[in-house]
Amino acid sequence: MNGAELTIWGILVAVAALLVVAYRTRLPYPILLVLGGLAIGFVPGVPRVRLNPDLVLLVLLPPLLYSAAFFSSLRDLRESVAPISALAIGLVLITTLVVGAVAHLLIDDLSWAASFTLGAVVSPTDPVAATSILDRLHVPRRVVTIVEGESLVNDALALVLYKVALIAVTSGTFSLLDAGGRFLLNAAGGIAIGLAVGWIVAEVRRRIDDPPTEMTISIVTAYLAYLPAQKLGVSGVLAAVTAGIWLGWNAPWLASPSTRLQTLPVWQILVFLVNAALFMLLGLQLRQILDNLSGFSALTLIGYGALVSGVVIVTRIVWVFGLSYAAPAALRLLPGHDASSPPWRSLVLISWTGMRGAVSLAAALAIPLSLDDGSVFQARALIIFLTFCVILATLLLQGLTLPLLIPMLGIEEDGTSDREEAKARMLAAQAAIERIDELQTEDWVRDETADRARRLMEYRARRFRSRYVDGPDGAFEERSIAYQRLEREILEAQRRAVLDLRNEGRISDEVMHRIERDLDLEDTRLEI
Repeated sequence: MNGAELTIWGILVAVAALLVVAYRTRLPYPILLVLGGLAIGFVPGVPRVRLNPDLVLLVLLPPLLYSAAFFSSLRDLRESVAPISALAIGLVLITTLVVGAVAHLLIDDLSWAASFTLGAVVSPTDPVAATSILDRLHVPRRVVTIVEGESLVNDALALVLYKVALIAVTSGTFSLLDAGGRFLLNAAGGIAIGLAVGWIVAEVRRRIDDPPTEMTISIVTAYLAYLPAQKLGVSGVLAAVTAGIWLGWNAPWLASPSTRLQTLPVWQILVFLVNAALFMLLGLQLRQILDNLSGFSALTLIGYGALVSGVVIVTRIVWVFGLSYAAPAALRLLPGHDASSPPWRSLVLISWTGMRGAVSLAAALAIPLSLDDGSVFQARALIIFLTFCVILATLLLQGLTLPLLIPMLGIEEDGTSDREEAKARMLAAQAAIERIDELQTEDWVRDETADRARRLMEYRARRFRSRYVDGPDGAFEERSIAYQRLEREILEAQRRAVLDLRNEGRISDEVMHRIERDLDLEDTRLEI
């Protein structure tokens, strides 16, 4: 192997090893990948890796945004619209202003415009970091909905503020009216394009019944929404998110059973691989960033990085607690209102989930090298470095302590999802019983077949009713587990028999794979 091939091989091996370590240690893999990228970046002989911001914003970001929106709950988002709006709009504005003011006052030679550019860059939480870390932790669904909803929406406002601040940096002019109008136009335009693309894709998919084609359209949809919006100068983020929410809500009427079985695994693998590549690339950037800051001492850079990171973290904590207690207190002053504050434990968790990631770094890297007058933008390298510090600090400090913080707070899943699932399965079984009774008079339905199917559904309805009404019943659960153990043994015996037939040359691999697929589908239905 030549030098380039050896480097690529080494990075791939390192990524695989870090993912295995993350799995074994239960640490959030974005943290290990960022640290691994840092370590690899300083290995002698490793070539410098330049992360093109267009690669993140146009290639890697759309599928991540779309998939998170597609698999989110529209009902939950509607129920949490107030806290999501407060974080995605109010907190982004406050973070931009506070970081900008502190940076201008305490960091040498950083103008107001450059300071507010930094504030806008670090104001949005990262949709990848938030979901990839919280998905591994057992927290109440409402908290996850708020954090994920915030990260899906806040990029739009942050990128608008970023563009306005860049105009002020490069041209030396600023207009509050222009900034407000630009935000409204960007948001409305992005949502409109997302709805239009979602409707068109839905109409196309209604007429297709081919899993590979449908999956390809599903993946391409993220770009069909994002790219036109970006080209028209409106929010591609909101376009991809809107299309994802629209199609996710309508997916049960669009996809065939075989397509639905493949959709989730395909997207899980795609999102995992993109995340792994993204966070590894983030870590590899620091060496290049430091090369452009030779005029600053190491102690000065560390101090600046700690300052901005601390301001970002503290601002979120103050905003979350301040607004959560101030708003109910104000409502209680009105006649007929008895608003209560959210549980403080949930507020602590939400205030500690403000991880930053690829969106912030991509925005920082996209800052132009020169101003409109042709002079070099001297603060660019410092802004990029401070952005990286915020990403690293939030990922390490908050990401590593979240698994420890949740047990300390005594936060557990509230069981809402389990109760909803048990109720839904119980009602589905009752609907099946009613349908069996309707069809029993048909000529093609045999009495013994209908009786067997009814008994199975009645048992299933009783079992899930016990979970929904009184919690799991020991007798039902014990019999169910024993039955599923028997089913598992039966399936394994069939697998061994089919494999022996393939090895003996009595059936082809194609036949084996078809039978194996059916057995695997039966296996996935088992709960043990």
